Amino acid sequence: MFAFLRKPASRQQSAVLESARLLLRPPAIDDWPQWARLRHESREFLQPWEPTWPRNALTRGAFTRRIKLQARDHEAGTAYGWFLVRRDDDALMGGVTVSDIRRGVASSGTLGYWIGRSYARQGYMSEAVGAVIGHAFDRFGLHRLEAACLPANEASRRLLVSRGFSLEGIARSYLKINGDWRDHLLFSLIESEWRSCNRSHEPER
Repeated sequence: MFAFLRKPASRQQSAVLESARLLLRPPAIDDWPQWARLRHESREFLQPWEPTWPRNALTRGAFTRRIKLQARDHEAGTAYGWFLVRRDDDALMGGVTVSDIRRGVASSGTLGYWIGRSYARQGYMSEAVGAVIGHAFDRFGLHRLEAACLPANEASRRLLVSRGFSLEGIARSYLKINGDWRDHLLFSLIESEWRSCNRSHEPER
């Protein structure tokens, strides 16, 4: 086990979200050992759905650069990221981001996520995405969230649908994944639809 002294990646990056079993907090430099170990153990599980990993993908230097870029994007208001941490044992399980944030007439952002192999298909990511959706609409004031997944990624597709996202269509040769340009399914969630769905599930008083 590793013991960590918590240090924020940026003093601006302080929003911590909660769900029943999780704390979602901004990444910190001290997370590197847990992050690298989880990504290494989950390499075969994650690589089919992600861009090609560079040779130094799991090094401390690469992680530090990643954290600094995320802090810069946060301060610019263009992207926000969280690590999923299990309340019971402080295990780092994955990550969620809202990136490509556009204000003005677009008022939208793109949802992204990943989870380690040993934590998949246990409902953790659904909890995390639910918390982030609420934050994006309530705190960021966004009108629309977008997400994309490979057609073969049934788990991701089911997650998005379960959280209220609607399939809009197919984007051809959309992203370069694991070395190849791949088609993606495009999903969206509108703030008014999310609020309507939440109201319909509220208990009667």
